[in-house]
Amino acid sequence: MGKKPPAPSAGHYRIGVYPGTFDPVTNGHLDIVGRAVKVVDRLVVAVAVNAGKGPLFSLKERVAMCRREIDKLQLNGTVVEVVPFETLLMDFVVSQGADLIIRGLRAVSDFEYEFQMAGMNTRINASVETLFLMASERNQFIASRLVKEVASLGGNISSFVPAAVNKSVRAKYKA
Repeated sequence: MGKKPPAPSAGHYRIGVYPGTFDPVTNGHLDIVGRAVKVVDRLVVAVAVNAGKGPLFSLKERVAMCRREIDKLQLNGTVVEVVPFETLLMDFVVSQGADLIIRGLRAVSDFEYEFQMAGMNTRINASVETLFLMASERNQFIASRLVKEVASLGGNISSFVPAAVNKSVRAKYKA
C-alpha cells in the first residue's frame, strides 16, 4: 500500500474506488478487494465516515483494520490504498482520478439499493462507471451489521472476519 502507482502506460490506466463503512471489515469485503484487483491497476478502498450508521469502530480504527488485512492479500501487483473520506462519493472518486466504482452484491435486496445508487451516480458524473461484483458463494450472507449483532450476543464470528478483526470486535463488546 505504500507503493507509488506506476505511470499510466499507452493503454488505459484503470483506477477503481471500493467505498464502504467497513465496520468491521469482513471476509466478504476482502473477497471483493481480491477480485477487484483483477480489473483495475489501482484500487482505492474508501472508508466512509458514515456517522449516521453509528459505527462500532472509529474511522481511524476502521482504516487501520482495512490496511492491516489488505496488506495480507495477494494483490497481483495492483496498488491498493486505504483512504478515509467524508464527501460525496462522486467527488471523492473524481479526486482520486478514478473512472470506476466497485460495489459488492450479496443478494437481490442489495441490487435494488445499488441499482438506485448507480443511477444517481451516473446522473452526477456519466464518465464514471459502476462495476458490480457478486460475493463468492461462501461470503454471500456476511454483512458487517450481522457480524456485530452475533458478536454482541456472544456468538462466534471467527468464520466471518479475519482473526485480528475478530479479536478487535470481541474487545469492543467486552468494554
